[in-house]
Order: sequence, then C-alpha cells, then structure tokens
Amino acid sequence: MVCSNIRGPIGARPRGGTLYRLRAARRLLVAAVFLVAMTPGLSWACACGCGVFEVGTASLFPAGSGGLLYLSYNFSDQYLNWHEAHKAPQINNDDKVIRTQFFTLGAQYMFNRSWGVMAEVPYTDRYFKTTNDDGNIQGFEHSAIGDVRLEGMYTGFSEDMSTGLRFGVKLASGDFTYPNFDRDTSIGSGSTDLLAGAYHIGTLPLTFQDRSFNWFAQALWQVPFWTQQQYHPGREVDAAVGTLYNFGAVGFLDEFAPVLNLIAGDRTRDHGAAANTDNSGYDRLLIGPGAEVKIGIIRVYADAEFPIYQSVVGNQLVAPVLLKAIFSYEF
Repeated sequence: MVCSNIRGPIGARPRGGTLYRLRAARRLLVAAVFLVAMTPGLSWACACGCGVFEVGTASLFPAGSGGLLYLSYNFSDQYLNWHEAHKAPQINNDDKVIRTQFFTLGAQYMFNRSWGVMAEVPYTDRYFKTTNDDGNIQGFEHSAIGDVRLEGMYTGFSEDMSTGLRFGVKLASGDFTYPNFDRDTSIGSGSTDLLAGAYHIGTLPLTFQDRSFNWFAQALWQVPFWTQQQYHPGREVDAAVGTLYNFGAVGFLDEFAPVLNLIAGDRTRDHGAAANTDNSGYDRLLIGPGAEVKIGIIRVYADAEFPIYQSVVGNQLVAPVLLKAIFSYEF
C-alpha cells in the first residue's frame, strides 16, 4: 500500500484511438530508457544477510486505514568467494554454494491513520554445498518455516502519513537444528531480535508530463537480545533511499512506476562458540533498479539489487545479484 502523495492523480482517459496508443508507446519508451540508464555495468558480490530484503520497498508504506495482504519472493545465489573488498580464490572457503529462496506471507492493518500492525511468516528453501571433514564436497537442501516478524507502526506525524515508525520483534521460530547446516547458514538464527525502523516519503522538485518525481528513505535496525546454544548473530542495520516516477495508465497497466533504490547495509560479526567470528560481518552498498505496476486489484513490485561496493570480514560466499518480487492486495 503506497502513500497517495507518491502516486499522484491518475486521470481517466479513453482506451482506444491512435493518440492514446502513441502516448502509451512514448511512456513505455521513456520508462525503458529510465531503467536502462540506471542499471550498473558490473554486478558482483553480496555478503550473507537477508535484512536487505526488508528495506527499499515503497509498496508497503501505508496510505490510510485498512489492510494489505502480500506475498514476497526473494532469491539469493551465493557462489563467489569474497575477502575484504575483492574477489578471492574459491579454495580459501570450505563453503561453495548457498542458494536460497525466501517466500514470505505478510499482512498489514492500519486501525486508523496513526496506528497499525504488521506480521510476516517466511518459508525458506536453501541449498548448501560445503566441504566435509573428509575433504569431499557435499550438497544439502533444507526447507522450513523461518523467523516470524511481528511489528507495530506509527504514522501519525502528519495527515498524509508520509513519515512512519516501525517497532517489534523477530521471533526464534525458524529451524536452526538441521545437522548439515552451520549456525550461520541455518534457516533460523535461533535468536529473538528487537526491530526498530523509520521511513519518510516526499516529492522532488522535478516534473514530467505534469507528474512529479517522488522519493523515499527507509532504515531498519535489528539487534539480538536473546540467543541459544552459544550462537549470537551480529547486529544489522539496513537503509535505503529511492526515487520513483508514476506514469499512470500505460497500455493494459492501470499504473506503471519505475523505481531506483540505493541500499546500504552493515552487519557486525557473529559471536559465541558455535559462530564463525573470523568469517562474518560486512558493509555493502547496492543499487536496485525496479518497477511497480498495478493491474486491477493486484499491485506488483520487482527489483534486482546489484552490489556496487562491499567489504566482508574473512572469507564469505556472496551473490552477484539479489532478486525481489512482491504481490499485494489492499482491502
């Protein structure tokens, strides 16, 4: 659910005629140029950590009272070995592949224009290839419920709900006992974490076809406060700033809005006897071109997030790109 001041008015217009088709084609051409121009030429590594999927998504900002149901899909294929700020030999890391699909069912409900709640239930499928004690490479796959998130939201700072706060907990509901996964590759962290975040959305002093460019900023802080079995995951902070332009109706789409995100993340090292302290923790910056469309009652958001800078501690498997898609329905 996106705040109304981001989208702007979308006037009704006839669906037929040469003039309409020319306007639709021009809008698609401008949108394509917009996305291609912002896509980076290089795509390299991405360190471990999935908190990055929780920011940079303007689709989930509330616009008024009522509810939102959504299903998100995220994909990460970590197969490149990285050391500090550069690629490193694969032989330096016993782990070879961490390929993960995240399926998250979420619900958001605003009781009024000030207060709301949000819940997310993830299901994760992960393939892990690593070197065993005998020096042989083995692959394992495991699927399970992940760590559930429960949050409250406050958006009463202004009438247009353009500024909001998030606060809540991540529960230790995900499986962290699968014997063939290390603690830092388990589907669940085994920890209960405090969550705190904020966002703001606004309008840029730029217009095109009488419509404004809009921007948003978002940050989320996550810190474990209760852990299990000698594993304490690192504290994580993720933040995003982005811009979007809503073209309105384009072809068969009721709305079309290209989006560009810059996403930064910082995670401290893991600690405890079960942790790999020497090979955990990172800093990174990603660029994420994407788009959001609306077709009838369904809104779809998708982006691809390419790291443009990152520095990891020790040797860690990383991915060349992170993929995100969200399907949502307002009620």
